Amino acid sequence: MQDQATEVTAAGIARLAGVGRAAVSNWRRRHADFPKPVGGTESSPSFALAEVEAWLRKQGKLAEVPLRERVWQQLAGHPEGPLTALVHAGCALLLIHERPTVWLAASAGSDEHLARLLPGALEQVLPPRLVGPLALALPGGTAAGSPSAVNTPDGTPGADGAPVPPAVNSAAAAPGVNSAAAPGVHAPLAFLPSVPLLRGVAELAAEAGARQTFEFLLGRHLDANPRQYTLTPAELAALMADLAGPARRVLDPACGTGALLRAVDARPDQELYAQDSAPDLAALTALRLALHSRAGVHTTAGDTLRADAFPELRADAVLCHPPFNERNWGHDELAYDPRWEYGFPARTESELAWVQHALARLADGGTAVLLMPPAAASRRSGRRIRADLLRRGALRAVLALPVGAAPPYNIPLHVWVLRRPERTPVSPEVLLMDTGRFAGEGRGGPDWTAVRETVLDAWRAFGRTGRPVERPGLARSVPVIELLDDDVDLAPARHLPPPAAAGGAEQLAVVRERLGETLRRTVELTPPPAATAPPVRRPLTTVGELARGGALVLRTGGNGGHARLPVLTDADVLAGTAPSGALPESDEEAVLTEPGDVVVPVLGGGSVARVIEEEAAGAVLGRNLVLLRPDRTALDPWFLAGFLRGTANNRQASSYASTASRLDVRRLQLPRLPLDEQRRYGARFRALDEFERALRHTSRLGEQLMRGMYDGLTDGTVAPD
Repeated sequence: MQDQATEVTAAGIARLAGVGRAAVSNWRRRHADFPKPVGGTESSPSFALAEVEAWLRKQGKLAEVPLRERVWQQLAGHPEGPLTALVHAGCALLLIHERPTVWLAASAGSDEHLARLLPGALEQVLPPRLVGPLALALPGGTAAGSPSAVNTPDGTPGADGAPVPPAVNSAAAAPGVNSAAAPGVHAPLAFLPSVPLLRGVAELAAEAGARQTFEFLLGRHLDANPRQYTLTPAELAALMADLAGPARRVLDPACGTGALLRAVDARPDQELYAQDSAPDLAALTALRLALHSRAGVHTTAGDTLRADAFPELRADAVLCHPPFNERNWGHDELAYDPRWEYGFPARTESELAWVQHALARLADGGTAVLLMPPAAASRRSGRRIRADLLRRGALRAVLALPVGAAPPYNIPLHVWVLRRPERTPVSPEVLLMDTGRFAGEGRGGPDWTAVRETVLDAWRAFGRTGRPVERPGLARSVPVIELLDDDVDLAPARHLPPPAAAGGAEQLAVVRERLGETLRRTVELTPPPAATAPPVRRPLTTVGELARGGALVLRTGGNGGHARLPVLTDADVLAGTAPSGALPESDEEAVLTEPGDVVVPVLGGGSVARVIEEEAAGAVLGRNLVLLRPDRTALDPWFLAGFLRGTANNRQASSYASTASRLDVRRLQLPRLPLDEQRRYGARFRALDEFERALRHTSRLGEQLMRGMYDGLTDGTVAPD
């Protein structure tokens, strides 16, 4: 009954049925009995999930909804929103993980029975695992650390001999908790709309495990709403945790969804502390950490700088990805705050306020690792605080990450490593590193293995000796006195010795040898002299006719992408490079490339068609591209791509508007030939494509050798003779 309240968008219907959104639009127009919208907007309506499933089954378009998809649609369409649904799901998964027999007993009855028993059952799990006021704000929370004796509504004991109480509005017993802001705070039977979701979550947990189920649902929600959250990639979180080292008490004062604390190698004797200004994120972090480890979890919601929840804490490590460029961080209210031990931050220096907050919460000798925007290392408004951090030995390292390591992906973020000074003499050196050379192509991200190994090797060597081996262009320990000038500029690239040109003369020799090999290969691939063929008139067909006849499927690139998938752009197709683009997350169904697809740019007037091979498969089709997926039993992909590249063919299929030309792919022509004859042509076209790629590779190597020679001659690493 409550499943009727779960809503699904047209994009969700398309995923359920395994079709495109256009098919869903056609069904709505052609079938009078298609479910009517129950919410959303006129341009983006939503439908009742139960009605949609019933209609799809009736039409024979859906044999069975995949379990993961059904659970996700229930969560995304929850009447109280996906965040409340995630909190409810996390509570149920924690109960399943900690007390599976209690869950089985509670879920054996009706939906109303389960909704009444859940808050009481959660009292056996939440307070012992989640310490602090946030436990009170979750469904079933009681006094922190004091699980209550419980009874079922009729007074009989529950599973494991533990009685289960009636539902209680536990938030009412929590002084200082804003129940209106905290997710999951409800009156008895508030779980009722979530019960179908929770039963599906339990079924999914039986297949994949409670932890994995919560990570799947949370990850899917974050992927679907990329603009709402600033995420810390798992690889970066692991690196920051390793830089902090082993610690018993770890704090994240801007926890978000808990990625940094989840990366900590948690032990049962550890205590994890987290705070976030968004109550929903604080709740998700609490549940995520409780599912992930046996450590004690202390999580609360609130503005950390204005209302610090842990003023007496002295942690062994602080990990933090603070909000960047915040003007309203409390500058006017916090002028005399004791945390500003290194200077009062300017209004434009919110990141330096977070740095000092982290240092204030450390025990002597503790380590703080913060992700910082690169501007924080050089802005003039922060130079006095940076200078004091250096003089007193608090700042130990500044590490420049490659572009694409974390959002915003277009700038190289920094990692600052700080230590709360002890009474022992401080090191007169600071480690500066620049790992920009490990940047990857496009949205594939950097080479995290290389980044991790390089950074940790240098940091550990610096910790042992105070001075790592100097690596030109990569790492150097810089005397503090050298940095204390008028600017106190800590940008690593400005203090590192330049790298040897292209790796030095030896590396230039390697590039030259590779260029020679590529040139020889290019000569081998050069097409033989063309043989003259007698003129012949062959029957022609068009791409549009082939699409109507089912010999190929025609798809166009869209404006929506997927946060974790690279996008094949028209520039990639023209240059013959790997997918490198990105598109905003969208409900629009993404078109994914497969081996054997033929991709054609529609703008620019070029005669280009690319056959997708394994290395480019699985990418999202970008804007201004058309994908042709031939039926291999009727059409050879290389034959198709080759004839589409004909200059005359492109000219007759192009139209012009102002200074731009646009290709109508449906009008492109190719001859009607038997499959064996197509493959003969296809083999020759494929050989030409290989020759073209060899030419491009030769050009890139030649440019690399030329640039390396210029740099080597000008910086003195290459002799003129």
